[in-house]
Amino acid sequence: MDNKKTWFVTGASKGLGLTLVKHLLAAGYAVAATSRNAAALTEAVGNDNTNFLPLQVDLADDKSVAQAIQSTVDKFGRIDVAVNNAGYGIGGGIEELSDAATRISFDINVFGTLNVIRHVLPFMRGQRSGHIINISSIAGISGNTGWSVYAAAKYAVTGLTDVLAQDVKEFGINVTLIAPGAFRTSFLTADSLVLTDTPIADYTAIRASHAKYANMDGVQQGDPDKAAKAMIELVNMAEPPLYLLLGSDAYQRALNKLDQLGTAFKATETLTKSTDY
Repeated sequence: MDNKKTWFVTGASKGLGLTLVKHLLAAGYAVAATSRNAAALTEAVGNDNTNFLPLQVDLADDKSVAQAIQSTVDKFGRIDVAVNNAGYGIGGGIEELSDAATRISFDINVFGTLNVIRHVLPFMRGQRSGHIINISSIAGISGNTGWSVYAAAKYAVTGLTDVLAQDVKEFGINVTLIAPGAFRTSFLTADSLVLTDTPIADYTAIRASHAKYANMDGVQQGDPDKAAKAMIELVNMAEPPLYLLLGSDAYQRALNKLDQLGTAFKATETLTKSTDY
């Protein structure tokens, strides 16, 4: 294991991000970690490790992100792995969610990710090495009822990751999309997940879906510690994959989606090809 790698991890004050940071520091890596609340991050991790740099960052603020990246390079000399982990869950039908609420979701899930990538790439290109990990969700491959805006943001992350990998391959930079299923973290609690406050009675299927997720809190199948270990193993692979599913639930949902797409494409094959000259 290469303990000299420097990791930059967003959304690190709780959930998978916090678990990952703790595992990295225990293994001897240098870690810069971001949160909207640096005090909460420091309290969760501790401040007695010289390999740890807590950073208070607004990921939707391009200048804030640029400063955080520069501070990391100033302290550790380089960034080898950038993990875009910060996420924001929002549930409701499209007409139940305001424009403002929808934009907050995209600011954190999409534009925050783009800001980090934009500012870390010059350093990785200069090194001719690096690994960018975008933590999406299985919802970015197969969405569920009542989570249209969240799925849209995560699908955006899936798409940008796919093309980013092609764009930076010539620089020796690896890119991986991680799509976790349900993990036993605080993601389903009120401080991480927002449900519409203007529900429409007609949407009974959405209410049922949200109730199902509420009942899942605390009994999710995924183990955050095992997820953190899997991410570290991923980075140490000689040829890291572009896609990594985490959790047997994510694996099954992805396979089901592939089957659904294959069936749909074959059913309309004649009509699809009829548009050629």
